[in-house]
Amino acid sequence: MESLSEEEQFILKQIKDHGENSSKIPYKALQNLCADEFEGVRLILKKMKGKDLLTYEGMIPGYDAVIELTK
Repeated sequence: MESLSEEEQFILKQIKDHGENSSKIPYKALQNLCADEFEGVRLILKKMKGKDLLTYEGMIPGYDAVIELTK
């Protein structure tokens, strides 16, 4: 498996730590959590979807999208 960047690791941790359902997070909530750490969340999510780490509707997540871990 390809090693994950710091940003990818941060995103995975945020999804796992989010609320009661630790495999899903709304895109807007994830964007807010990542805002102080780095920019380009959508592009990173697109790469992660390509690595089959997570899933969401469409090619790039919209503001109403729900990001879900696949593993």
